[in-house]
Amino acid sequence: MADRVYPTAKPATAAPATAANPAFPATKAQLYSNTRPAYRPQPHHRRRSRSRCCSCCLWIIFLILLQLVIVAALSAAFYVFYRPHRPSFSVTSLKLQTLNFTTNSHLTSSFNLNITARNPNKKLVFIYNPMAISIYSNDVDIGDGIIPSFVHGKKNTTLLKAKIASSGKELQSSEVSALKADIKSKSGLPLKVRLDTKVRVKVLGLKTPRIGIRVKCEGIRVTSLPTAKAPATASTSNAKCKVDVRVKIWKWTV
Repeated sequence: MADRVYPTAKPATAAPATAANPAFPATKAQLYSNTRPAYRPQPHHRRRSRSRCCSCCLWIIFLILLQLVIVAALSAAFYVFYRPHRPSFSVTSLKLQTLNFTTNSHLTSSFNLNITARNPNKKLVFIYNPMAISIYSNDVDIGDGIIPSFVHGKKNTTLLKAKIASSGKELQSSEVSALKADIKSKSGLPLKVRLDTKVRVKVLGLKTPRIGIRVKCEGIRVTSLPTAKAPATASTSNAKCKVDVRVKIWKWTV
């Protein structure tokens, strides 16, 4: 039996093997990418709060400036219409009744003081609190007194009388020596009168808040000592009084 010859079978060509991707472990970003919420920028609260603070500060400054402008305008209108003037004071007479020094540097003094107060305004009335009066010699307080409160009318002149005294006030030996030297000198004992009080201004039935004033009178001299029969009269011809307005701002008085 003859052998059958089959055609030579071509070897099957193997399909090219596809290279498989190497397996790497997943990163954290890949693991949580599906569950992690999307990023949303947060609002800038600090910037908003700062802008609000700045706007509030600007409004406060604007209101303060507006109030200052209104007050300045009202003050200017008040001055133009009423022409206010400060009251004036002058020492009419001062008599030294007693001035004694004890061996232990204690002072006993007594004065009679007359002061003339003038209100030059035609439309303003002054309402005074009680006045505290002090008499000084070389900045040494040698007598104190009080003038009761009073109302000072328009275009009015008022005579104020007060008794000033000091009983057993202790002084330093240097102060006593200076006072005795001034008494014996030809120029005499220099004196200063100081008044402190508060005053209200009344206009058209309205009253302003109380304003502090201080009156300082200088140029007064006593050239002789009092005797048992007559007091020593001080020279007041050169006396000049100055009125200062004293405004208290917090802890300071200006």
